[in-house]
Amino acid sequence: MTSQLSSLDEDEYEFSRMVHCWWRSASKFDECVKLKLDIPNVSSLTSRLKVLRELERLALVAPEGLNELRHKLLMYRSGDFWVPIGGISKEAMDIPPTITILLVGFTGSGKSSLVNLMYSVLGRSGLIPFAQTSLGSSSDCTTMLMEEHNVLRSMQSGFCVYDSRGFGYNQMGENLEELSSWMTDGIHHNQPCLRSGDDALTKDDIENLTLNSSSKFVKRRVNCAMVVVNIAEIYKASKAGDFKPLEAIRELFCCPVLRKSNENPFLILTHGDMLSTEERIEGRLKLCEWLGVSETTGVYDIVCLTEYGYLAEESDPVTAYALSEAVYRSLLISDRGHFPKKNLWDWAALILSCLMCFLAVLFSFLANICSKLGQRDKHKLKL
Repeated sequence: MTSQLSSLDEDEYEFSRMVHCWWRSASKFDECVKLKLDIPNVSSLTSRLKVLRELERLALVAPEGLNELRHKLLMYRSGDFWVPIGGISKEAMDIPPTITILLVGFTGSGKSSLVNLMYSVLGRSGLIPFAQTSLGSSSDCTTMLMEEHNVLRSMQSGFCVYDSRGFGYNQMGENLEELSSWMTDGIHHNQPCLRSGDDALTKDDIENLTLNSSSKFVKRRVNCAMVVVNIAEIYKASKAGDFKPLEAIRELFCCPVLRKSNENPFLILTHGDMLSTEERIEGRLKLCEWLGVSETTGVYDIVCLTEYGYLAEESDPVTAYALSEAVYRSLLISDRGHFPKKNLWDWAALILSCLMCFLAVLFSFLANICSKLGQRDKHKLKL
């Protein structure tokens, strides 16, 4: 009886490992295994082998590294990863009390599900969903307000994650304009995300959204961004000859305001479990090639929580570690991007600059009026 239970446990463990390490059924994986026996020349590896090698790295580190990474994130305070650069002390740097990570992407990409996964992995919330998820790109159930999430569920948390409303593929001009305002002006909890296409909203709905948006919430500067992409949707659309979603994602990902510390935003690929192993890898390679970024650095394939608040493939240590590493690296980049505090001379220069601009506009206005008056007087003399 004991041997039967032991055999059953081994079978379950082997099945679980196959589910979590889905890439091991891919073609060319045997070549990846051979690379473990020798130190390879990375520059000579194909893109596929680089991806397989990166996934193997995550699987190798995940079992023991996950709890260590969780502990580092739990103990993190804003500015902990800052290092002295440029001869300026930490006290002279403008470091916010809380680092802000912004999730952006198109409707149905899985941003809210990613937030729920963060709560589950980092906040140990179990199966409780904290963010409302949509059921697809055409669902009316979408995030209408900017939502701040303390995914660690800690009073001393040094960072927060913002869930934003998904963009539409057909309004890229409006999307980029709204994104630029978030990145330059800052964001706050319950900030409305109203758009020109929200004709279905009634006057009462708009009033409720406006009432929920309180100016008392702290406005935060965005320190790092993650672009969330539904890789299954993109892959199937491109296979059908529809490259509009792919072009929209490139336009969003390459938006200059998303670059921090001369680094691209992180690319989070979701819904990969809806594709076959070969499609999943091929979709990642093609998307990275289209965006002009590395297929291994700053790219994470993450299976998000379902709308019921649990992982589609139950407990997945590889996904959990990949998510934790993405957040950890976001904090590293954020702490590299702090600027020195403005001193008295900086404020004086700013005020002087504003004053000069005001005077320039004033004199231009007066010159225009004088010119019109002169032309009128000249016209009267001719008469």
